[in-house]
Amino acid sequence: MRLRSALRLTLLAAAVLATATAVSFAQDTAPLPKVRLIATGGTISNRDGGRLTAEELIKSMPGLDRYVRPEYEQFANVASGSLTLEQWLELSRRINQLFKDDADLAGVVVTSGTDTLEETAYFLDLTVKFDRPVVVVGSMRNPSTLGYEGAANLLEGFRVAADPASRGKGVLVVLNDEINAAREVTKTDALRLQTFQTRGYGVLGVVDRDRVVYYRDVIRRHTAASEFDVFAIKELPRVDVILAYQGAPGDLIESAVDHGAKGIVIAGAGAGATSGTQSEGINYALDKGAIVVIGTRTGSGRVAARRGPVPARFGGQTLTDEQRARFARRLSAEDLAPVKARILLMLALTKTQDPAEIQRMFEEY
Repeated sequence: MRLRSALRLTLLAAAVLATATAVSFAQDTAPLPKVRLIATGGTISNRDGGRLTAEELIKSMPGLDRYVRPEYEQFANVASGSLTLEQWLELSRRINQLFKDDADLAGVVVTSGTDTLEETAYFLDLTVKFDRPVVVVGSMRNPSTLGYEGAANLLEGFRVAADPASRGKGVLVVLNDEINAAREVTKTDALRLQTFQTRGYGVLGVVDRDRVVYYRDVIRRHTAASEFDVFAIKELPRVDVILAYQGAPGDLIESAVDHGAKGIVIAGAGAGATSGTQSEGINYALDKGAIVVIGTRTGSGRVAARRGPVPARFGGQTLTDEQRARFARRLSAEDLAPVKARILLMLALTKTQDPAEIQRMFEEY
C-alpha cells in the first residue's frame, strides 16, 4: 500500500515538473518584442569623420538581442535643428503607417539631437495616433568623445519601447536612466548628462538593470486620444515665439505677423506679464486676426486661462466690439513651455480659428 502511494506521488511530481518545464520552455522560446529604430541624426550619431548610420547604431549596443528583435531605418542624419516642419510631418506619418501596417510592432525608437529633442517628441506626442510606445533618445556626448553615453541611452530606449507597461503613456523621452513624458520634459543644461528634467512633476519612471519601473502616469490627452491627423495636414502654419523682457519692442510682433505668422506665443515674465512696450504689437497681431497665446519664460508654472465669456467691461471701461474681439483671441498656454505651446498652436490652427476651441485644446493637451 505504501509502495503504491509512493509511486503515485512520484508520478504526480514528475508530471508537475514536466508541465513546469514545458511552460518555461514556451516562455523562453516566445518571440521577443519587435522594435524599430528610426534614426534622424543628432549628437548621438555625430562621430568625427562621418555620422553613424542607423545600422551602426544598432551594432553599438551589445546584448540588444536579449530584449528585442530590432529593425532599423535611416530617416535623416542631420543636427536636430536642421529638421524641417515638413520632415516632422513626414516622420509622424511614417510612424503612424508603421503601426498601422504591422500589428506585431511593439514600439518605435527615434534618435534625435538633444537641442530640439523635446520639440520633436511633443509633436509626435500630439500626432502619433497609436498607444504603442514611441521613445525619443539622444545623447549629450558624441561617439568620438570619452564617456559617450549614446549606446546606453539607446539600449534603454529599446527596453522601454518593448515593455508592455509603456503602452498608453504617450511619447517618452529616455536619457540618463530616466523616463520623462514628452509634454513635460525640457532640456535644462547646455552640457550636463542630467539635462532632461521634468520640473515640478518629476520623472515618469526609471530604467534599471533588472527592469523598467514606472511611478506615475500622464493624464493629458495625447497620441491615440489626439484629434490631430497628420495625413490631413499639408503644411503647418507659421507660429512665432516672442520673449517678454524689460523694454521689449512691439515691432517684433508686428513684423512676425506681417511676414505671415498666424499665431504668436509670448514667453511672458512671471505668470505671463508682458512688456508695456509690447502692448501695441500684441494689439496689432490681434487686429490682424492672429491668435496670441501667453505663456511663461520661467521654466515651470501655469498661466491661467480666462473663464467665461468675453466681458463687456474691463478695467472700468466699456469694451468696443473690436476690443472684445482682441480680448477673445488672447489665450493662455497653461503650463506648456513656450516652444511647446507653439507646436500645439500650429496644430490647433490646422483645425480651427475659433479662440474658444483653441483654448480648450490648451486645457486638454
